[in-house]
Amino acid sequence: MSITTTISDGLAEVVMDAPPVNALTVAGWFELADQLTAAGRNDEVACVILRAEGRGFNAGVDIKEMQSTEGFDALIGANKGCFAAFKAVYECEVPVIAAVNGFCLGGGIGLVGNADIIVAADDATFGLPEVKQGALGAATHLARLVPQHRMREMVYTAEPATAQELAGYGSVTRVVPADQLLDAARDIAGKITRHSRTVIRAAKESLNGIDPVDVNRSYRFEQGFTFELNLSGVSDEARDAFVEKRDADFDE
Repeated sequence: MSITTTISDGLAEVVMDAPPVNALTVAGWFELADQLTAAGRNDEVACVILRAEGRGFNAGVDIKEMQSTEGFDALIGANKGCFAAFKAVYECEVPVIAAVNGFCLGGGIGLVGNADIIVAADDATFGLPEVKQGALGAATHLARLVPQHRMREMVYTAEPATAQELAGYGSVTRVVPADQLLDAARDIAGKITRHSRTVIRAAKESLNGIDPVDVNRSYRFEQGFTFELNLSGVSDEARDAFVEKRDADFDE
């Protein structure tokens, strides 16, 4: 697994590469947060592109790591790591463009929902399968991508939406063939980096300041229910079933 950053001409590109599906470990989430924060604090940077290598943008947390770790350390670490990474996107001192390929699931929704601009490949899908894993979270961020009642349907059913649907809502700016995704993101970034970095940074701070929802507090509220579900035992059974590739038996 690697998280890398390259900087050129005022643009930082942060790339996730965690085969096979970009499900990040606890360490991976914290590393992503650190690199996004560092990119935003670099005075030479006016914009960040967040993208991924491989089959999909992000598949959330590494459930196999969680189930192979004794106690609650991995669960707590994943919750704190996701919070840190989502917060790093939102509070990055410059605009963040998410370039989404393939699937964007779970924690991926937290990253994308907190981004300033989203471009997507025409095969991209967006979803929160959390209820299937006995967890909750990132509905805060999904609500920034789709209307309220559509968000509720997606949470309850765990079914995804297409990039084309999100483009219809205006949350995805461009839908392009997969081989044109990076070019599309760089095209938008170029229209940002040509402006004063001082003004762009002020614009980012001002837009966050008028946001009607405190996304950090809202997400932490959601995470509290995940802890409750874990204490009830429901979450362990759901994650075991996922790892063992079987249907969960909730005995209820």
